[in-house]
Amino acid sequence: MGQTDRSGRPPPTPAEPYAAVRETHTGLVVLAGDLAFKCKKPIRTDFLDFSTPELREQACQRELKLNRRLAPASYLGVAHLTMPCGDAAEPVLVMRRRPDAFRLASMVRRGQPVTDALLAIAEVLARFYETAGRGRAVAGEGTVDAVNARWKANIAELQQFADTVVEPQRLDTADHLAAQFLAGRAPLFAGRIAEGRIVDGHGDLLADDIFCLPDGPEILDCLEFDDHLRYVDMIDDAAFLAMDLEFLGCNDLAKFFLDQYSRLAADRAPQSLTDFYIAYRALVRAKVDGVRVSQGHPDANADALRHINIALQHLHAGAVRLAIVGGGPGTGKSTLAQGLAQQVGAYVVATDEVRRDMQSSGAISGGTRMLDAGLYTEENVGAVYAEVLRRAALHLANGRSVILDGTWRDSRRRSQARQVAAETHSAILELRCETPVRTAARRVGARKAGSVSDATPEIACALADDAQRWPEAHRIDTNRAPSEAVRTAEDLWRGLC
Repeated sequence: MGQTDRSGRPPPTPAEPYAAVRETHTGLVVLAGDLAFKCKKPIRTDFLDFSTPELREQACQRELKLNRRLAPASYLGVAHLTMPCGDAAEPVLVMRRRPDAFRLASMVRRGQPVTDALLAIAEVLARFYETAGRGRAVAGEGTVDAVNARWKANIAELQQFADTVVEPQRLDTADHLAAQFLAGRAPLFAGRIAEGRIVDGHGDLLADDIFCLPDGPEILDCLEFDDHLRYVDMIDDAAFLAMDLEFLGCNDLAKFFLDQYSRLAADRAPQSLTDFYIAYRALVRAKVDGVRVSQGHPDANADALRHINIALQHLHAGAVRLAIVGGGPGTGKSTLAQGLAQQVGAYVVATDEVRRDMQSSGAISGGTRMLDAGLYTEENVGAVYAEVLRRAALHLANGRSVILDGTWRDSRRRSQARQVAAETHSAILELRCETPVRTAARRVGARKAGSVSDATPEIACALADDAQRWPEAHRIDTNRAPSEAVRTAEDLWRGLC
């Protein structure tokens, strides 16, 4: 960082002016030499109140205490500005000025390599979360009802900017997609609480407030004005920075950071939850953009639109889905199910594998390679499909999209699958694999010994006619390259929401 003066603090870099003023939507920062003086605007909004000197004093003291958790060297104390007329002293937070050259957002905008810095940030956060505050009040903010209330409050605040900053229709779409996600995911949020993932976190993790110094990152400016908004899921906190990196045009860096955080924190949150929180944080920033527009900064309008686009992209991507992939033996349904799962990150629950599990446990019994007999009696088949749907419902409720691999020739079973999708508020896709009977029989006959499937060429031929009894399904031609069939299925999957 170069030379230091007698105080031991580094001077500003030559490229920076000795003095400068920065304005945010809630405060003012005066930069002078190697110090920064931050004061609160005397404002009251839907989400904060700095309207009196006493409230601003409380906010400054709170900001000092909370930010020393992640940036102790940057937060020096609270000073007071007094006026000759004897008015109440104005509290001013005194901070160490950090060179803009080390600001993460500036580094990203300049195209500098930042993967090492992001890794260091992920390490700092993972360690911070290990000892961050927990407790009943903190955990209570992680329930699905609490998260839903926060979402609704943010939407309500955004609606004041409808028709000026935010298009009402796009806001309604975001609200609908979020409502679908939250409605079916109570077990997911309960599980996060049980794992201790709800902490007194940072709450406002932006690239502009992170300085990547030679001796490690300093993470500034946590959310101090509302404890409830700072009591968050760890992945919610991390998702804020990922969202901001996307806003800066670096989706690859956002993914890298989240991957490193997840690895270091041993956090295996489903992608749908990460997508939800990225969307939530994008709309939080859209609200801030709206406030800035109302304060006379029309350029923030474009920022709001970009933030809303990020939110909608992640809400669409994170929608929980259930796909039924059916067809007779040899039609390529398992190949399609596995290929689609690899592309979209879904779990496959296959009737053949569940049947083997149940046979091994003694839950069902009977001979193999028979149609409507042995392991394939109506009772056994019903038990297998019930277990398939039980497993699917568990995954869906925990935010994991599912692909069901089986013949699905019985309309009653398909109706049961639709019911599972409805109960978990998951979008449903029905795919019917089709290929010539002779091709299907040949494929079955060519299977290696030990295959999990018990089908024979004769069974493949006997079941071929059932394909015509599934009018609700999309037909997938599997008499072509598997990659082409998977691409067709993927397009249908992504077009669901």
